[in-house]
Amino acid sequence: MTLAAFYQRVDELLSAGESFVVATIVDTIGSVPQMTGARMIVTAEGRNFGTVGGGKVENRALEESKKLLSELLNGSSADKQRFFNWNLEQDIGMTCGGSVKVYLEAHNLGQWHITVFGAGHCATALIHLLVRLDCKITCIDTRAEWLDRLPDSRRVHKVLVGSYRDGIERVSRDAFVLLLTMGHSSDSPILMEIFRGYHSGRKPFPYLGVIGSKAKAVRLHQDIAAAGLPEEYNEAFLCPVGLPLGNNEPEEIAVSIAAQLLQCRDNLSIKD
Repeated sequence: MTLAAFYQRVDELLSAGESFVVATIVDTIGSVPQMTGARMIVTAEGRNFGTVGGGKVENRALEESKKLLSELLNGSSADKQRFFNWNLEQDIGMTCGGSVKVYLEAHNLGQWHITVFGAGHCATALIHLLVRLDCKITCIDTRAEWLDRLPDSRRVHKVLVGSYRDGIERVSRDAFVLLLTMGHSSDSPILMEIFRGYHSGRKPFPYLGVIGSKAKAVRLHQDIAAAGLPEEYNEAFLCPVGLPLGNNEPEEIAVSIAAQLLQCRDNLSIKD
């Protein structure tokens, strides 16, 4: 197995949105079935690519890799890495007499949920960037032809609705939410409905942003007041969205929004 082939397979799994573990032999002592640096890719179905030596060592690495994936995906663990130091005779039941150190690292778990209302030019450019990251993306729109333009990936869930507000109940409560629809007339009703949910006791989204200008933000503040919602909700969303960089081309707006999403995600991780 060449490194080029290994990284090509990793890239294929990342693009397909499939979770996997890389098992790597990081050190050996004595007689062992495989050398330091050997790698194996494991998915939920089992060995996907490469080898760490075959036989009992590989079987144990497979078991531990699948266990790690299962615990991460069902939420019983948050640690993406594990390290083992196995004595081949005592721990594995082999007669080689050596020992191996194996490092496991999980990838592509998609535990970061991002929901985008709207599938227009900016949303499409953004999703083409996000699809390369370790996240799950839901895009909600009323137009099938625009949803069809989004990447075909297991990371991307396309939701066609009759009204944007119909999609709010489908949003995971831990999702980062972006309103990137056709304008104020469609963004504002979604935002007001989200805030009514907050007012009824629903957990606020960790990130809530609306595309637009500072003038649009002022109008949204007016809408909050007109709807009789608490003034504190003026601070519960971002508008404009994105970091202050780039121009007004959809591709550059997408970069600025993606950067802000990453910044917010990392800040939340530090607090946790």
